[in-house]
Amino acid sequence: MAPQREWFEKDYYKLLGVAASAAPKEITKAYRKLARELHPDANPGNPAAEEKFKEVSAAYDVLGDEAKRKEYDEVRRLGPIAGGFGGGGGPGGFGGGAGPGGFTFNMGTDGLGDLLGGLFGNRGRRGPGGGARGAGPQRGEDLTATVTLEFADAVTGIATTLHLTSDAACSTCEGSGAAPGTAPKVCTNCGGRGVTADNQGLFSFSTPCQVCAGRGVVVEAPCPTCRGSGVERRPREVKVRIPAGVADGQTIRLKDRGGPGRNGGPPGDLLVECRVSGHPFFGRDGHNLTARLPVTIAEAALGADIQVPTLDGTSVTLRLRAGTQSGSKHRVKGRGVVTPKHTGDLIVTTDVAIPRELTDEQRQALDALAAATTTDPRVEAFDAARKR
Repeated sequence: MAPQREWFEKDYYKLLGVAASAAPKEITKAYRKLARELHPDANPGNPAAEEKFKEVSAAYDVLGDEAKRKEYDEVRRLGPIAGGFGGGGGPGGFGGGAGPGGFTFNMGTDGLGDLLGGLFGNRGRRGPGGGARGAGPQRGEDLTATVTLEFADAVTGIATTLHLTSDAACSTCEGSGAAPGTAPKVCTNCGGRGVTADNQGLFSFSTPCQVCAGRGVVVEAPCPTCRGSGVERRPREVKVRIPAGVADGQTIRLKDRGGPGRNGGPPGDLLVECRVSGHPFFGRDGHNLTARLPVTIAEAALGADIQVPTLDGTSVTLRLRAGTQSGSKHRVKGRGVVTPKHTGDLIVTTDVAIPRELTDEQRQALDALAAATTTDPRVEAFDAARKR
């Protein structure tokens, strides 16, 4: 990717509120937080928030991509040098290194891409003749959305529909920008490149084409809905398949379901953050489900086969050994979160239930148990307390 002009002008790390040495996970976390706060749906009628949202998205588009971030860091490191190149305007600024073909300055939408192409292995976008190709296709913005899931749906997976209001390809012209029955035409001024070159002897300066504004095409009959932009803001529905085992706070990336691309570029992605509601009985620990189940004094002391409810509405038999302690954990295989790669278990914690009121028969039975008990369960506790 060619370096963009705004790479010199904006500190993307500062925009996201992270250090330049931040790990990828820190950058993603900071972006998601800001995207939620600044999203247009959360700030209706607030153009400042919308503009800030666009800046944050642009910052993450670079810093969230390992290759782009590496180039951005290099550009920022060479900023003063590159600035000297851009302002030199003559051979002296390059230390006499100009070859017979001279240099091409792209001061337009490629953001100094041609100028810095040599610094990054000539990876700037160039046309067949060695000149700048212009703005070219631009990828759409990544969008964010939040979905709230019931506990069971997060465990088993679910297909749902998100209702969004966002930029989308115009429904009238299908994104072309031209009125129905017409089509954009290649700009005759720049030959579809989006830039024009002004040869000044040794140097050639590229600037955005004034006729097509750098798009490379001209819309002679603009679409009445989007006025030639190819984009309209409208409600739309996005069908989402939430995979089994999604966790609270997890983000799912839906490729090509975000903002529309420009000039024939691909759309961005849709980032769906999942919020999972709690459950009155079950909990979760990774791929394992958890539950606390009360048992009677007799069941714990003598051992018993008890029924344990499962998330799918059925029950399984759990065999308790004699002398089961309150708070002990018991594993039921294969009754946790099931995904293509993992099968979790159900971890049952037993709670010995003490009756609040006793019948005469129960009291007599417990009196008999107390009379027959010859050991003190607190002896070990006192021994441990005396140790230093």
